[in-house]
Amino acid sequence: MINKISLWEEQMDLLAQQDYVVIDNFLNNNILENVVSFFDAKIEEDKLTKAAIGSTGDSKIIEEIRGDYTYWLDKARDQNELLLFDSLDEMQQLINRFFFLSLSDYEFHLALYPKGTFYKKHLDQFQGRNNRMISMIIYLNENWKLGDGGELKIYPEGKEPSVIEPLMNRCILFRSDTLYHEVLTSNCDRKSITGWMLYQSTPLAAIPGV
Repeated sequence: MINKISLWEEQMDLLAQQDYVVIDNFLNNNILENVVSFFDAKIEEDKLTKAAIGSTGDSKIIEEIRGDYTYWLDKARDQNELLLFDSLDEMQQLINRFFFLSLSDYEFHLALYPKGTFYKKHLDQFQGRNNRMISMIIYLNENWKLGDGGELKIYPEGKEPSVIEPLMNRCILFRSDTLYHEVLTSNCDRKSITGWMLYQSTPLAAIPGV
């Protein structure tokens, strides 16, 4: 991961000013290769399940809203296979440092959008549960090109929408509570690591497929 403090100051300033920031070449090659291999292995093992809408105890699969498949990461279970967790820990510390927050945990999953799937415009918050502070996506789409689809369309408040291409090793950070966004229809498999930096921990068993 990029580790120059001055560069991170610039990125965090952008996040504060516009509620989102895009960072390319986010992971180093070793971690990136490990993440891609881990993702492919979970697909091969048929570990991803249909994602649902809603908070704990009230989740439903609604294909008209979202069509992705997910695998929730568990540090205790997956750490020996996945090298990503140190980068997530570092990101949590950086956000706490620059925004004077008290983030104490995070939740992340593999996200696979097969051809023809999408996620309609939404906000990364639930009624009655507002501990998601910063949303984070790391794209894993090798050789993505125009026409492949699966772009992230964001709706910054008071500004025109922007479309972000899901390029390999591109990371986007954005405010979970303010930035509406959607995943446009994917014309081929679209892969990412997606998750949220949290104020407090949520037991993995209580996390719905959202």
